[in-house]
Amino acid sequence: MSDLSARRFPRLGLLALAMAGFIAIMTETLPAGLLPQIKEGLQISESSAGQLVTFYAVGSLVAAIPVAVLTKSWRRRPLLLLSIFGFLVFNTITALSSNYALTLFARFFAGVAAGVSWGQIGGYALRMVPEHLKGRGMAVAMIGTPLALSFGVPAGTLLGSFMGWRSVFWLMSLLAFILIFWILWKVPDYPGQSADKRTSVKQVLFTPGILPVLTVVLAWMLAHNILYTYIAPFLADVGLESKVGLILLVFGLMALVGIWITGLFIDRWLRMLVLVSLAGFSLIALILGLWSEHAMVVFGSVALWGLTFGGAATLLQTALAQATDEQGVDLVMPINTTVWNLAIALGGIIGGVLLTQWGAASFSWVILALSLVALFVAGSAKRYGFR
Repeated sequence: MSDLSARRFPRLGLLALAMAGFIAIMTETLPAGLLPQIKEGLQISESSAGQLVTFYAVGSLVAAIPVAVLTKSWRRRPLLLLSIFGFLVFNTITALSSNYALTLFARFFAGVAAGVSWGQIGGYALRMVPEHLKGRGMAVAMIGTPLALSFGVPAGTLLGSFMGWRSVFWLMSLLAFILIFWILWKVPDYPGQSADKRTSVKQVLFTPGILPVLTVVLAWMLAHNILYTYIAPFLADVGLESKVGLILLVFGLMALVGIWITGLFIDRWLRMLVLVSLAGFSLIALILGLWSEHAMVVFGSVALWGLTFGGAATLLQTALAQATDEQGVDLVMPINTTVWNLAIALGGIIGGVLLTQWGAASFSWVILALSLVALFVAGSAKRYGFR
């Protein structure tokens, strides 16, 4: 990178966006690691405690597109700040609440805040960097996700066991408070859409290239979440139930390598990276379907899985941004957020049905079918979507 490019690459601003993503993922997933403590603290069943994750996901799912439509004309930084303030307020309520209904209320609106912030991060990253560095900018802005998945959730679970689950949500509020000032310091403001340039959801959806990318998002993330959500019973099925933490750490570390590789090459080889990632994921599914009884095969497959998945969010959001224009990007990112969360929800439902009816061994073959669908669509969308 030239000295001029280096000066124009706003690392601190992009890392502020990455922190927003980190807080969103942490806030979403923390209850999963703290279920026993939350169960005792709120005097509820473990399944009821699990609904804290569900309500957050529902908040993100139902709010992303409507909020984006309603706020199209808003200036971008106040809207981003409002979403971070939402994390501050609703994580604080979660930390203070002893009432289950109030906690669910707070979790739902924390999810709404996440839907708003996810709808902003991609578009912001693309506006902040020069044209030839857009992919790299997106990679930096999205690094909060693998960091939260690989280090944040295990660390939050460990802190919760020593300090109590409420302290972890207080920590999330503190991070949100710090991030508000970081955004004011390093993230520029941009105007919303003027009335004469506004686009509708329908216009964005039927822009050439958008539907193929969203189809890949749905198929790829559905396949991923069937395995990721039910990784514990899958590993138990092959005698590795005691290695769940270690295997997830391997996944997270390799995901960081994946996003680093993506950041290096996305501006030149986006299409190739998508196809290689999906082909690799298909290979993983086949290997796990045939030889998952071997521990080293499972560890190697999980490492390759993390490597192929690490850059997924960056690749898919960049493909969506390339398929639309500056007016459409503020709507296409919330649409992507909705489809992404739909895939998470469907992954939980379909994975649960598969587990109950046919056992964890059935995961590999369903994942293989879904990943091949995604690979076919991505390979076919050469002119628009993936190029």
